[in-house]
Amino acid sequence: MSGCISTFKHPIQPQPARLGEFSDVYKKGLSRLPTPKEKIYAAVYSFRDQTGQYKLSESVSNWSTAVTQGATSVLLQSLEESGWFNTIEREGLSNLLNERRIIRQTQQQYKGNGTNLSPLLYAGIIIEGGIIAYESNIRTGGVGARYFGTGASGEYREDQVTIYLRAVSTSSGSILKTVHSSKTLLSQKLDMGVFRYVSLKRLLEAETGYTYNEPSFVAVQAAIDKAVLALIIEGIQDNLWALSDSEDVNSEIFSEYFKEKEEASKTDYLGNITLESQKNFSLGLGFSPSLYDGDLGEGKLQSGGTLELGFFRKKPFQLILNTNVGKAASRNEFDSYVASTSLLFHYDVFRNLSSTPYFRFGYGMLYQDAENLFDTKPEMNENIFQYLQLGMGYQWKVKNKPFYIKMGVDSQIFLNDDFDDFSYGNYSDRLWYFSLGFEYRFNLSKKQ
Repeated sequence: MSGCISTFKHPIQPQPARLGEFSDVYKKGLSRLPTPKEKIYAAVYSFRDQTGQYKLSESVSNWSTAVTQGATSVLLQSLEESGWFNTIEREGLSNLLNERRIIRQTQQQYKGNGTNLSPLLYAGIIIEGGIIAYESNIRTGGVGARYFGTGASGEYREDQVTIYLRAVSTSSGSILKTVHSSKTLLSQKLDMGVFRYVSLKRLLEAETGYTYNEPSFVAVQAAIDKAVLALIIEGIQDNLWALSDSEDVNSEIFSEYFKEKEEASKTDYLGNITLESQKNFSLGLGFSPSLYDGDLGEGKLQSGGTLELGFFRKKPFQLILNTNVGKAASRNEFDSYVASTSLLFHYDVFRNLSSTPYFRFGYGMLYQDAENLFDTKPEMNENIFQYLQLGMGYQWKVKNKPFYIKMGVDSQIFLNDDFDDFSYGNYSDRLWYFSLGFEYRFNLSKKQ
């Protein structure tokens, strides 16, 4: 109950006004920047929404824009809060000039001559750019289950906004530096409900749920803060502006930024790390309990282990030599030790990503004995059986290590129905394996 309460946080009364929040990029990045040798005078004329994207609606026409039209104000605050820029008003320049003209006219009317106003500041650089992309539904999904009128379901959706920012020299017109950043927006929906008869004339109906939509303004603010942070750090690297203390270039925020930039070059639009495999071989070890599926009643889950040797890991299709040892049993009469060896074709769906689903298929042979695997002379069609193996699963790469964590399910479909020494029905016996383990990838020589 307490877990549900802390998750839903249903508002039960109006909330008071509060100060605007800052993005995580500001808290962890901009606010930690060292001080500049001299602040930069910067002007922003316009930082517009260039996407032309309207807010997504599945039921009615919606003419509201997907992102804020006031991004200039967000950028000006980000530049100011960084502590590196003296921002100059240019978006409302006509209003400023009109006000200065009114001041002069008023002074001339009441004093006879106008007092000279201080000159307007001019900018060393102009900040240009805009919100150049807003992509809806780059990733969607959900899960749900319902049984006898009781169940729950959840859905999610991800959008993405992209910012480009450039610094232009006012003395020469040359573009000094261009950077860009992006931010995803997450929307989630969760609902649970009950609808069933608890007796002949009594119907129970209950439901609850919540929806979370990350505001597009928050995403735009974070992306702009990230772009400003990148502009400052890369400008320091290119000697466009300087730190008050040159030793600050060795501070943690700089190393974190360049590490993130290096990873960004290997990251796709979904945020997945893409790496070309440099290993040709793999060795895997795992725990793989088996479940009998045959003619002698319901199967029991039995413990077992698996050992795998992989070849041609740099290729789309790889070869896997798989060995399983364990037991197979039903809840009635069948109970036997089993050992199997398979040659499998293995295919990773996203070969260059750090995590990916996989599929595999192949052929193998299984040896079974009810007493002891090593005391009986194997004879074909009596205790050695041929099968086709189909499998699927998911694997995750341990960060910066040649290790993978793997989880999957495989089915061994025998070519005859004699595995349990009892033939019944139109389908052959099967064994199911549920595996959880790890895999180490390597090369045989340093030259490779």
